[in-house]
This record gives sequence, C-alpha cells and structure tokens, in this order.
Amino acid sequence: MHIPTWIWVVFWAVVLALIVVDLLAHRGRHGESHRAAVIWSCVWVAAGLLFNLLVWRVLGGHAAQEYLAAYFIEKSLSLDNVFVFLVIFRSLGIPAKAQHNVLFLGIFGALVFRALFIFLGAAALQRWSWVAYVFGAILLITAWRVFREDPSGQQENKAVRWLAHRLPVTHEVHEKKFIVRLADGRRVATPLLLALLGLELTDIVFAVDSVPAAFAVTQDTFILYSSNAFAILGLRALYLLLSGTVGQLRYLHYGLAGVLAFAGLKMVLEPWLHVTPLLSVAIIVTLIGASVVASVHAKRRDARLGRPPPGRGGEPERRGPGRPTEVEA
Repeated sequence: MHIPTWIWVVFWAVVLALIVVDLLAHRGRHGESHRAAVIWSCVWVAAGLLFNLLVWRVLGGHAAQEYLAAYFIEKSLSLDNVFVFLVIFRSLGIPAKAQHNVLFLGIFGALVFRALFIFLGAAALQRWSWVAYVFGAILLITAWRVFREDPSGQQENKAVRWLAHRLPVTHEVHEKKFIVRLADGRRVATPLLLALLGLELTDIVFAVDSVPAAFAVTQDTFILYSSNAFAILGLRALYLLLSGTVGQLRYLHYGLAGVLAFAGLKMVLEPWLHVTPLLSVAIIVTLIGASVVASVHAKRRDARLGRPPPGRGGEPERRGPGRPTEVEA
C-alpha cells in the first residue's frame, strides 16, 4: 500500500517525544516502584494502540488489523526478552539503579537492528517468494526449541558468557559507568557494558524469530516497523513490571512456542489457507492467556500442597572474571 511520507514523520515524532519523556521522567532515579512500572507499561501500550487509530484513519481498517496482529505478536514474543534481561542482570549482579541505562540503550539498539531486519526481509520477500517458506521453517524450528526449553530455568546467558571470555572485564559495578581505568592504566569493561552487549546480541537472535513471525500477518514495512517499535519501546517497563514474577510462569514458554508455530504454519500455508489479522490476534491472545492461566493455577496448587516452585534454586551466582584493583575513569 502507498504510505504517505508525513505519517512516517508523525511516527518518528511520537516515538522521539516518548523517549525524551521517558528519559526525563527517570533522570536521577535509583530504582522504580511497582506502581510506576504499571503506569509506564500502560502508557506504552496505550501509545501503541492509539497510534493504531491513526493507521486506521489514514490507511484503512485492514491495515489497522494487520498492525494490531503484528503488535500482539511482538508484544507476546518480547516476554522471552524479559527472561533474558532477568538472567543477565542477576548473573552479573547489576543493581536496580543501574538497569535503566542498560535497558534504554539496549532497546534503542534493538530499534536499529529491527529496522535492518524488517527492510531486508521485506525486500527479500518481494524479490523471492520462496523466502516465505524459509521464514516459516525458521519459526517452526524455533517453536520446537522454545517448547522444549524453559527459559525461566536458565542460570546464565550464552552471549554474556562468550563475551566474558573475550573481553577484559572487571567484576565490580562502578555506578553507571561502562568502562573504567585500572590502577595500571588499562581500560576495561564493567559488567554494565557486558550486560548491554549481551542484550544487543540476544535481541539480534530474537529478531530472527520475531520479525519473520510479524511477516506472517503483513509484509508492509511501515506496519511492521511501527508496530514492532511500539512493542519494543515498552520492554523496559514490562521488565520492571514482571521481573519479580515472570520466573513463576512455568508454562509461558509453551504459549510462546504456540505463537511461533502458528506464525510459521501461517506463512507456509498462506497460499492455501488465509487467516485474517483479527483471527490471528484472537489465536495469539488465547495461546499466551492459556499458558499464563495454567501457570497461575499450578503456582496456587503448589502453594496449597506446600510444594516448592520447580527449578527455583535461588538467584544464580555472580559470574565474570575477577580483575585487579581499579580506579574509576
């Protein structure tokens, strides 16, 4: 469909304005309350849904339905990111007061990488129709992996472990600094930089899953990127909201696997079986909702029977190589 240039301008103006407001609202804070996380989560969700009203008004009802389906796919799959954030921050011992900067920069980087994946993917699909089957196969393989592996049981992040063995890293967190200078003059990375690079590398891997999943409902680059952007921008607030409880959602990965499998099958079977965007939304919400409800019921049952939560052996120990005494840069 033809996308007017001015709607791109409005999109970026809204995104940049919200980012500035978010930065100003959290400047100088040493943490964030649960109530603030709830409020900011609602703000980002409301912003994404309100923007869809503009999409509906300018591009029509079908485009608005595609936006809604792509938004819910990305929002659902972003729950997997929350698990990763939790593992990285806990394994590196990142305090709450320093997490906001890492999350902000990580999410900003994710916006750049998603744009690259979306525009390259759209160009590939337009030029080679068989790419849709490749995307579908990737989604089905990933769905099987997510189905078999419970991310809440992870004790460390593979990307962070790989980086820790290849970069000079200090084990101490120096307030909000990403690089510090040692007593001998050498500059080394802090756990904050390790966490940021780990978030970026992991998000690139996740983009290989979530971007093809969004292509299952639309191939319009504006719809894809705008819906992905609003879903991603709410990740920081979503993490702060769910960080204390997401590990208890033991069946959530089954719902995520279902969403990925649905998107994969939709791409592969699209020439013979068309699923409308609104029906896609209903299926996604049902899959995630059912997994959350099942997890809550299981938690209550265990509490009633006095059983400890499965696979919860306490927080993972702090990892990373030790270094000599440092002085801040």
